Amino acid sequence: MTPLTIREFRPEDAEAAYAAHRTGREHLVTTPEALVWRNAREQPGAYFRTFVAELDGQVVASVRCAVTTGTTRTGVGHAGGSVLPAFRRRGVFTALLAQAERHLAAHGVTELQCWVDDDPGSLAFAAARGFRLGSAAQFSGLDLTLPLPPAPETPAGVELRPATEWAEDPYPLYLIDAEASRDEPGEAALDDLGYDEWRGDAWDRPDIDHALTIVAVVDGEPAAMALVQTDGRGAYWSAFTACRREFRGRGLSKLAKRESLRRAVEAGCRRAYTSNDVTNAPMLAINRWLGYERCAGERMGLKTLG
Repeated sequence: MTPLTIREFRPEDAEAAYAAHRTGREHLVTTPEALVWRNAREQPGAYFRTFVAELDGQVVASVRCAVTTGTTRTGVGHAGGSVLPAFRRRGVFTALLAQAERHLAAHGVTELQCWVDDDPGSLAFAAARGFRLGSAAQFSGLDLTLPLPPAPETPAGVELRPATEWAEDPYPLYLIDAEASRDEPGEAALDDLGYDEWRGDAWDRPDIDHALTIVAVVDGEPAAMALVQTDGRGAYWSAFTACRREFRGRGLSKLAKRESLRRAVEAGCRRAYTSNDVTNAPMLAINRWLGYERCAGERMGLKTLG
């Protein structure tokens, strides 16, 4: 057997890395094209890298890691990865994680944050490698072949419009995202998200579906948004559902997300997924109303480096 090789990602690794990411975890919606794009993109200060593991000439796992940007906290980094089921328990992810930790530590990271699948084996793996547990999140899935709940009445002065209308200047949509991000639960508050960073990380992603991203406009002003990714294979991912503070309590996020899902059905999507912090009661309530059901969970693993 050829020894395990850890190396940097190449574009030709995309399909294999995609398979490792999604096999047995269909709620993780992405595309090979998005992996290639993310690795080609330069983001100042992030030092983003993907490392892959090769066994017998086959890419069987990958890990993505970066310094966390968009926050006023310093010294924070994140990593996430996966291994094809047939190659687990061979030390593959241990080697990948060690490479990611070395890379991040070299760029000043002292706290590593990793989402860990909420199952006994994954949690034990994390604990054995020095991680302590932080916040919890749940994934939920929705069968789009079943009827959606009836749409609530749209209030006077409110319009539901596709994000394609802001193709030339998405700055008003950035304002929704940036304000709502500050209120997101988590260990590192996203309180310093710049427009260029948002545009590069969110708006310009190749898997962002601008036609299915729906904006709730109040008297001509963008107020809420359901930002959506799709994989071209029938899967839909709620990247972020957000509302500006001054417009909350009016059901705008519910309206935007329901309309987005309606259009997703028309576009041929068959399954929708989302993720929420378990303390985010308003979004959990919206998703239950829409018919989402929990399908998986994860915990934030925290580790001190250096």
